[in-house]
Amino acid sequence: MEDRENYNPNTVRLWRAYKTAKEMCMDRGYNILEDDTTLTLDQFKDKFCDENGEVQRNRLNFSAEPSEDMMRKHALPPTKHNPDPAPSCGRIWVEFNSEDNVGLKHLREYMGHLMQDNFYVGILITPKPVTGMGLRLLRSLSSTDAGPPGGIEVFVEQDLLVNITKHELVPKHVLLSREEKAQLLERYRLRETQLPRIQVTDPVAKYLGLKRGQVVKIIRKSETAGRYASYRWAI
Repeated sequence: MEDRENYNPNTVRLWRAYKTAKEMCMDRGYNILEDDTTLTLDQFKDKFCDENGEVQRNRLNFSAEPSEDMMRKHALPPTKHNPDPAPSCGRIWVEFNSEDNVGLKHLREYMGHLMQDNFYVGILITPKPVTGMGLRLLRSLSSTDAGPPGGIEVFVEQDLLVNITKHELVPKHVLLSREEKAQLLERYRLRETQLPRIQVTDPVAKYLGLKRGQVVKIIRKSETAGRYASYRWAI
């Protein structure tokens, strides 16, 4: 096991954020190599640091394709008129930005890159929170066609130092497919608005990239029943 005290704290922080970013994409259903989620600190240094031991953030950037299971989960149920519906997911681009003050200029450049290379969604990881103007731009994308279809998500490095879904107090969250959601509502004769809710800004919802209207199954441990499930509607 590496002695982390001998490493630059910035290297350790980015190593942890990089691994969590890979795990996050894998948990969402993207095709990610298992080795990328188990990268040791020494391996990270050899792969991403320059001769002076400084992490080159642009080397951390990566793209990923959705798995077949992810595409099925994000597609409408097939019908007679549309037997092969297109999934509402696609390639993702994850970028580690090095600027301490990410604002409109950086976000527009990032958005341009996503659009030019036909990425469906982008995740931007920044050293510090984006500016207020930048946040307003991100909010406006949900109501316009200016950005990629899946939008742009922003994470601060600090938020990715630990994978929160691995904490023993965090129950397992499983995204339901559109077909599974319809079956759930039909089984219990419910409207989606009658389900308990989860904010898309909830840490686990953000980790999974939940969109408004999606439903997650939350599996908790029970001393009497072993396990039990509840459902939340993302708003």
